[in-house]
Formats: sequence, C-alpha cells, structure tokens
Amino acid sequence: MTAPTFPAYLVRGHDDVAVGDAVRSLVAELVGPADPNLVVEDLTGDDYEIRAVVDAAQTPPFLAERRVVVARGVGRFSTAEAAPLTAYLADPLPTTALVLVGGGGTLARALVDAVKKVGHVIDADVPSGRGRSTWLAAQLKQAPVRLDAAASAAVSEHLGEDLSRLPGILATLASAYGQGARLVADDVAPYLGAAGSVAPWELTDAIDRGDPAAAVGHLRRLLEGGGRHPLVVMASLHTHFARMLRLDGDGDVVDEKSAAAALGMTGSTFPAKKALLQTRRLGGAGISRAILLLADADLALKGTIDWPGDLVLEVLVARLAAASRRSAASAGSGSGSKRQR
Repeated sequence: MTAPTFPAYLVRGHDDVAVGDAVRSLVAELVGPADPNLVVEDLTGDDYEIRAVVDAAQTPPFLAERRVVVARGVGRFSTAEAAPLTAYLADPLPTTALVLVGGGGTLARALVDAVKKVGHVIDADVPSGRGRSTWLAAQLKQAPVRLDAAASAAVSEHLGEDLSRLPGILATLASAYGQGARLVADDVAPYLGAAGSVAPWELTDAIDRGDPAAAVGHLRRLLEGGGRHPLVVMASLHTHFARMLRLDGDGDVVDEKSAAAALGMTGSTFPAKKALLQTRRLGGAGISRAILLLADADLALKGTIDWPGDLVLEVLVARLAAASRRSAASAGSGSGSKRQR
C-alpha cells in the first residue's frame, strides 16, 4: 500500500461536485491497492460528533498498514467544538490519514491552521480561464514535492480540466520520491495516469488551425477523460460551425463587435472574433462543406453505418481539420499569386 504523505488533509470549496471529486480522487490515492473496506472509515451526516472523528483517527489499523478516516461537513463545528480535533492534530497518529471535508458552515480558523501545520489544504474550486494557471501555480508552490518548469508543464497539460486530480498525484509523488524531492518531467510521467479532459474550445481551435492530429487527440480526451457523450461533442461542433454560417455573407458584420451582436453574444467579444476569422478563412464553400460533414456524421451517430460513436467523431474532426488546413493553404497561395503579379 502506498503510504500517505501527510497525516491530515482538508478539502474545501463552494462547489459540492468539485469537492466530492477531489475527495474521491484523494482517498483513492491514499488507499492505493488495499481493500477500502479494511482501510476507510467515512463519517458523514449531521449526527456524528467531533469526538467520533478523534476516536477514529486514534484507532490503529487492522489487517492493513494504515487507516484513512474521512470526516465530511466539518464546517458545522465551531472553534470550541472542534478543539478536541485541533488538539489531536498537534500530535496525530502516524498510521492514520485524516481527510477533513469542508461544508456545513465556515471552517474554524484554528482547525484550518492546525491542518496546515501537519498536512495539506486542498481548495477544490478550480477556476477556469486565466485563473486556472494562477491556481495551479499556487498549488504547486505549496506542494510536498518541487517540480521544475518542464514537469509542471507536463502535469498541467496532462490533467487538462481535471485539476481536482492534482492533490492525489502530488501525494503519490511525495510517497514515491520523498517530501521535498525535486522532480523533472521524466520523474512525474509514470504517475500521471490517464490523460484528463480538455476544454471543448481546445478541440475547435485545433480544427480551425488545421491540425488533425491535435484535434483527434483533444477529442479522445473529451470522450475518455471528460466522459462526454458523442452527441454532446457533436452539439458543440454544430454550434461552432453554425456561428460561421450565421456570419457568412452578412454585410453588417465588419468586425468582432458587430459579429458578437449578430451572434447574440454578450460580454467578451473574443469568441465572436475567432468565429469571424475562421468564417473568412473558410469562406462560404468551406463552411458549406463542414456543414455537410456534420450532417453525415450526425446520421452516422444515429445508425446509418455500423460504427461506434467515437470512431464517427474521430473521422469527422480529422476531416474538418484537414479541410481547414486546405482552406488556409489555398488562401496563402492566392495571396502569394497576387503579390507576384
């Protein structure tokens, strides 16, 4: 069994789903190949008392090397009520990995500080967009191991949108190499597991820039790592090309602001800008070809050919990306001819 890096963890966040995913991932990493029925004790609900958490944490393991004690909803305990647990954390049992899960109220400051002294606090609410890289950098800075730039980039790329898996991976790395170890990309690669999902726009961006290999790779991560149904991915592709169809030939669309207005977008005009650029790159003929490919694939998903859904989508995105690449090459060739004249 893989030994846990810390005697205590605190998982907190406002998104119950994200918190639940982070807890499941962390517990799975802590349990390793052992039998969870022998290792894990899970305290949940509003009826358990803080003394039950302390008693469970102080109980030696039976037929296993360690125990993993999960206490959910510890936010309902006041500072005074959590005092016995705070006292336990001053001298925790080395054979117990205690996982405290926030929720039910504001976490007692003394309890948070006690966990930080001996363990690790996991913020499960992972931001998106620009905030994602800031969050990731902060998590890696306080990690039990030190990753160089290449290793950090490898972790970020591999996890994609599934950053809730990060604490578990860091715990595993610390168990394998020791706390404070300095690691390079080759050190972390064997411990990353299955590639995580990616954002849907990474798939459409790869298609737009004419990169079939990257498009198929992102598609597989959406289907496998992200657990998206083929029809959900198809709907995203339909929306992407429907925007171009809406903009094509609209004389009132002259820039990204007018494109956003035509598409009914509010807030950032960046998505409209991308749609407008790709509309101009493909042209009417290219957009029509893409719509026909989408229609054929839609029928195939509904049973016109005996192919699995993931194969239908792989062929589709490869064709869409190849068509985009041909359009870009054609446009570049046309520009060169004009310059020669």
